[in-house]
Amino acid sequence: MTYTDDTASAIPPVDDFATDWDFNDPSWVNDPFPIWDDLRERCPIAHSTRFNEGTWLPLRYDDVVAIANDTETFSNVHHGIRRGGTADRGYFPPINSDPPEHLEIRRTLLPFFAPRRVEQWREHIAADCEERIRVIVERGHGDAAVEYSQHIPVGAIAAILGIDPADGEQFRTWVRQVLQIGLDDAAAMQQGVAEIRDYMAQAMTERRKSPGNDLISHLVTTEMEGEPLPDHLIERMLVLQLVAGIDTTWSSIGAALWHLAIHDDDRRRLVAEPELLPTAIEELLRAYAPVNVARRVTADADVNGVALHDGDHVMMTFPIACRDPQKFDRADEVVLDRAENRHVAFGSGIHRCLGSNLARLEMELALETWLRHIPEYSIAPGADVTWSTGQIRGPRSIPIVVD
Repeated sequence: MTYTDDTASAIPPVDDFATDWDFNDPSWVNDPFPIWDDLRERCPIAHSTRFNEGTWLPLRYDDVVAIANDTETFSNVHHGIRRGGTADRGYFPPINSDPPEHLEIRRTLLPFFAPRRVEQWREHIAADCEERIRVIVERGHGDAAVEYSQHIPVGAIAAILGIDPADGEQFRTWVRQVLQIGLDDAAAMQQGVAEIRDYMAQAMTERRKSPGNDLISHLVTTEMEGEPLPDHLIERMLVLQLVAGIDTTWSSIGAALWHLAIHDDDRRRLVAEPELLPTAIEELLRAYAPVNVARRVTADADVNGVALHDGDHVMMTFPIACRDPQKFDRADEVVLDRAENRHVAFGSGIHRCLGSNLARLEMELALETWLRHIPEYSIAPGADVTWSTGQIRGPRSIPIVVD
């Protein structure tokens, strides 16, 4: 069985990942884990000139966490990773903000992602899961990514923002445009961002006329330091919520469903022991952490004996850190009942994922619903599972048959 991606097949081959890494290389896209293991044996931090005229890739858990917590030396005011140069993607708070403004912006969003507030969406998300899985069950086959995992976060984010879930296909197009196509095509990325901002600007106008109980209504009536939030700031905050809130979670749900399709023992154990699901979710998040984010070096620094300089770029490799054997016993195995699991799938430090409570709820309901209705399934014979390229890794197509 092969795991392919059209974007990955079009790039120049990598000679040595230690000095020329590329997360779009077919071998990385298909199965990055042996590459990561090899790199840890050879260097503490890899480098490549393919992105942003040079980008570092830390490989060890402790280094990644240390960088994430040093916001003075490693700034989050970064405009993204792009092949051959710095992408002009723009500023999307709070992920692209540093202290002190970071805290104020984050505080405006926190009420909507607190555990008690997120729990209010349980019934809505559960109903969406039931609706999505019904067609696959009746047909006896389907695509666990395209028809299921890629829909659940869209419905959840649409409900929280108060926008129309029927626009889901457009949302998914924008996600791919900004996070995947935009890696090599700056114009496509900028167009996607502009279209999302226009969409959100219209929604903001509507909320000012008729406010509701959603996040957009909250932001257009919120003040920061005694002043209303500027429209351009709200638009950029909402771009981040839409793009990041969808792709990251659908990647995690999809990766979990893919793992359970090819590991019968793990799947059958979860079916027999549903009480294990919360612990299993944390382990699946660790094993298949999807998100890499960028930092900009603002002062010369030493990372594990490697000299980084002011102006350099760093790719924060949370997925690689989550498989560091110096931090996790049996790091390359999925241990569903792993007792100690300090993974960094949601990042680390002050920029740790604001939506982690929502993501966990979506994963819980998506997996519980799937395993209750489809306890036995497998990858369709002869089918290809495809994985995304770029900074967020997850399956884009998982053809399955119900056994």
